[in-house]
Formats: sequence, structure tokens, C-alpha cells
Amino acid sequence: MENNKYKLAAWPAIVHAKCPRCRRGDMFANSMYGFKGQKMNISCSHCGLVYEREPGYFYVAMFVSYALNVAEMVTLAVAISVLTGSRNPWLYVTVILSFAFILSPFNFRYSRVVLLHWLTPGLHYHPEMSQDKPQ
Repeated sequence: MENNKYKLAAWPAIVHAKCPRCRRGDMFANSMYGFKGQKMNISCSHCGLVYEREPGYFYVAMFVSYALNVAEMVTLAVAISVLTGSRNPWLYVTVILSFAFILSPFNFRYSRVVLLHWLTPGLHYHPEMSQDKPQ
């Protein structure tokens, strides 16, 4: 019963890119869109979890990013077809590539978030780690 006091919801942690183990520490050091690019923290500032589980671990995130890109592109192609009825290939190419460029920081960040929160075996949420650290 005492652990439920510190239990944090999963969706806000995923949306805000928080640590999958404690759901308190930030996974990224800066904002999603900016001129400096995205910098991922090496470890969680709250519980100390090292995010890169092994060397080259985030290469798997490229597959997640690819799946996100494909889903976005198919959705856009269907939306363009339904909304405009156009058969001009340049309209499709322009809109889809523009959106792919605009959404690339989103895909980079959330491919890593999805990998750590859902696709990493043995990495689970521990409510006791959500507690405030003793001063």
C-alpha cells in the first residue's frame, strides 16, 4: 500500500520523455526543437539509470524511427488523397518530405522513448524509485 503513494502514471512520463525506471528524471538535456540539436542525458538525474544499456544500443531506435516515419508518410498520403483528390506526384513528394523534415526531431526523441519504455526487456517501472531523495 505504501508503494502506491509514489506511483506515477506512465503516459505523462512518456510524453515528457522521463526515465522509464523512476519516471522522474529527464531523458534529454534540452528541448525537442532548437538550434543546438537534441542532447540525451547519459543517466537519469533521479535514479541513476544509464540510458544506453550497451554500446550501440540506440541503433535499434532507428528501426522505431523508421516505423514512425512510414506511419506518418502513409497517413499524409491518404490525407492528401482524401482532402485534395490530386494525382500530382509533386504535391505528394513536397508535402510528405516537408513533414518528414519537420517531424524528424520528434521521431528521434520518441523512437528512443519508445525503445526504453516498451521495447527493452528487463527495464520496468519501480514506484519506490519515484520517491524524493533524502536531503
